[in-house]
Amino acid sequence: MTDTPSTSAGPSFEELDALSTEELRERAFAVARARRDVGFFWSVLRHLPNADEAAALDGAPNSVGPTIDEAAALWRELTGHGYEESAPLLRAAFIDYLMTHPRK
Repeated sequence: MTDTPSTSAGPSFEELDALSTEELRERAFAVARARRDVGFFWSVLRHLPNADEAAALDGAPNSVGPTIDEAAALWRELTGHGYEESAPLLRAAFIDYLMTHPRK
């Protein structure tokens, strides 16, 4: 009946691509926090400009979500907010993560 197959896996690429980079970040971080996916957070931090400032944050393993959020907020504050030249790479990483790790 429809032209596009419907899946319960989550939003499509087109739906995710229509979101702002910040909305993608919030959604991807929420999924990664729920999964306790530290590897995803470190991957994102490595791609941020001025990631050295975020490396100074020291959080307990059970508080990785807030620490990563603080690191992202620190980075935005120190760089005048915005994703600058990293935006395309970060958008792709967030979209890929959300498509491969749909919320349950």
